[in-house]
Amino acid sequence: MQTTTRVAIIGGGVVGASVLYHLTKLGWSDVMLIERSELTSGSTWHAAGGFHTLNGDTNMAALQGYTIRLYKELEEITGMSCGLHHVGGVTLADNQDRFDMLLAERAKHRFMGLETEIVGPEEIKKIAPVTKVDGIIGALYDPLDGHLDPSGTTHAYAKAARMGGATIETHCMVRATTQRTDGTWDVVTGKGTIHAEHVVNAGGLWAREVGAMAGIYFPLHPMEHQYIVTEDVPLIRDMAQDGKEHPHVMDPAGESYLRQEGRGLCIGFYEQTCRPWAVEGTSWDFGQDLLPDDFDKIEQSIEFAYKRFPDLARAGVKNVIHGPFTFAPDGNPLVGPVPGVRNYWSACGVMAGFSQGGGVGLMLAQWMVEGETERDTMAMDVARFGDWITPGYTLPKVIENYQKRFSVAYPNEELPAARPHRTTPMYDLFSNMGAVWGHQFGLEVPNYFAKTGEPTYETPSFRRSDAFDATAREVKAVRGGVGINELQNFGKYRVTGPKARDWLNRIMAGRVPSPGRVALSPMLSEKGRLIGDFTISCLADEHFQLTASYGSQAFHFRWFLQHQEMGVTICNISDQRTGFQIAGPNARNVLAAVTRDDVTTMKFLDVRRLTVGSADCIVQRLSYTGDLGFEIYCDPMDQRSLWHSLWQAGQPHGMTPFGMRAMMSLRLDKFFGSWMAEFSPDYTAAETGLDRFIHFKKNDAFIGRAAAEAENAEAPARKLVAFEVDAEDADVQGYEPIWLEDAVVGFCTSGGYSHYAEKSIALGFLPTVRVDEKPDVLIEILGKMRAATVLDQPLFDPEGKRMRG
Repeated sequence: MQTTTRVAIIGGGVVGASVLYHLTKLGWSDVMLIERSELTSGSTWHAAGGFHTLNGDTNMAALQGYTIRLYKELEEITGMSCGLHHVGGVTLADNQDRFDMLLAERAKHRFMGLETEIVGPEEIKKIAPVTKVDGIIGALYDPLDGHLDPSGTTHAYAKAARMGGATIETHCMVRATTQRTDGTWDVVTGKGTIHAEHVVNAGGLWAREVGAMAGIYFPLHPMEHQYIVTEDVPLIRDMAQDGKEHPHVMDPAGESYLRQEGRGLCIGFYEQTCRPWAVEGTSWDFGQDLLPDDFDKIEQSIEFAYKRFPDLARAGVKNVIHGPFTFAPDGNPLVGPVPGVRNYWSACGVMAGFSQGGGVGLMLAQWMVEGETERDTMAMDVARFGDWITPGYTLPKVIENYQKRFSVAYPNEELPAARPHRTTPMYDLFSNMGAVWGHQFGLEVPNYFAKTGEPTYETPSFRRSDAFDATAREVKAVRGGVGINELQNFGKYRVTGPKARDWLNRIMAGRVPSPGRVALSPMLSEKGRLIGDFTISCLADEHFQLTASYGSQAFHFRWFLQHQEMGVTICNISDQRTGFQIAGPNARNVLAAVTRDDVTTMKFLDVRRLTVGSADCIVQRLSYTGDLGFEIYCDPMDQRSLWHSLWQAGQPHGMTPFGMRAMMSLRLDKFFGSWMAEFSPDYTAAETGLDRFIHFKKNDAFIGRAAAEAENAEAPARKLVAFEVDAEDADVQGYEPIWLEDAVVGFCTSGGYSHYAEKSIALGFLPTVRVDEKPDVLIEILGKMRAATVLDQPLFDPEGKRMRG
């Protein structure tokens, strides 16, 4: 057996084989896959083998499209068959909400190049004649949908990898993974020890156990899943005789997916009475095994399926396949470098392996070989969960995700399982004030505050929700007086040491401020992509505070540690520093009433240490609301004291608490971008306007400088602009296509309703050559074309007089 390798991939399912192949495709031939049994042992061998492109995240949908198109390439490379059946598929909608979701997805597909279409009941009956269309409004038809042979596909990946120089060692049980001081790994197996520079955990059902060998907890859990194969069905048999194959049918109302199998049908369920499997851990003895048949838990699902697909009721059962699949808490894979562990990579939790496995393999290979991926991978980045996550949190979220597999995914939905999990000292006080909670990175965050008699739950919707009036009230309070909002949901980092300024000048593209000042800066990847949108506060010559997205803190801190240097100490203090922001024309008066310092001399982007009430605080003058405002940071132990001081002082000025719904409306007044909407690794600084914060005159070779300078010298192909939209009851959410002259020329990044201006606003990309024309465009919202006009100045305080005054 080979005893050294550049990469050791643990796990021989379709995902591990895909990673192996893509590493060789990108030029790394000294790579090795280690499998405890045979290839496909685990969940791969008993998978139904279906594939589709539909996914609520556009990047995941694009990667699923890549995966599906890859199969023909694999067949050509290897001469092996993947058993492809490109039969197409329809996803049914039996109510307006489901139909709205399909309309939104179809709109996204327009600029992604996916040729899906909306079809009505009569067309559904022609496309998928096994379907009874009573009560069906419409469906999304995708010609790329289909199914394949799981075993043949996995072995095709393996053969292609071997052709690229890879090694595969089967019947080789991994017993331990131990890291050496130089960051490399000893992978101890039943056949001997393999010394590897990198380890990839593609353990599937055993990913938790493989991770535990390195002291890593992976938030995933296996769930029992069952599908049934019938005897011959006359309608299917007749179609087969005519050389036709029935397409897939996804029926969210029945929590089922259906396809042809031979001359019968295969139908699987995501039932509400689901069951987790191997709660205490996956046995090493489990392999190409199945679970006992369990018709009781799918009884209601089968009853519904018989009504939707009457032919099923007349067909005998040929086979029952009941086996476990692994899920992460949100249903997406866990991919990428594990935070805090050098040279350890994750390729786990890929529940839809034959829809996503190719894209996962490509992204991980690019990450390892090139240092970054070609597109934003946040939806599947292992760093989207922090070290706060536990098995006690993971299990109920996985169960919830399984049950919601075919449910409508609303843009404003807040799922309840395992909540509240993490709260601040303000949780009970805000709850008593009517807070309606959302969550981010496990943290409870107020979305808005309901008054007596108003709904304390925001009804999920693609249209303006029942939070509309409360949000309007909070926006009015900020713009007309003063609002207060909690600051916990910012990622915060302390950077200290004699080399702190030099390090920041290299890690950040923008200006590093002098003591007592604050600066805004993008953080770039080597290729010039946006990987952070930061506020840098200089508290002293060798002491800085950075703030950014709370939900991306593990992602950002991983980057910091990967680039840490001698003379710099970096600490994630996101949960060690909290506080409030106050914003509005009366914000200065409130602050002046609770501190003895003269805050009238605080200029825009100043930062000071002040005693506020009885609390020692860091106060900086800026606000994401775009108004006169202050961010006031304190120790969590002082937060309630700080609150009482600010709240008491704010009463004469009409102080009102406001939540994230109001914050998102307020930022639209100023056309401020939002992280993971306008600013993400899919975009560059010049495209989004953040290049105005890049300090090209500094002498430091900051990361991404060459790419940013090249783009600065030649204008980008697209630019972010703001639109006023002639909307009705639905505003832009993100990724709606922008039409100009009967063609899709761009897409929206986010949007919403400006309660200050009483207008529907969208942010999105237009071709740079058309921006100066300020063309009238159409934005497709839920299947309807809405007229939109380019705006050239912010709706509120366009000259920044109140913000800077």
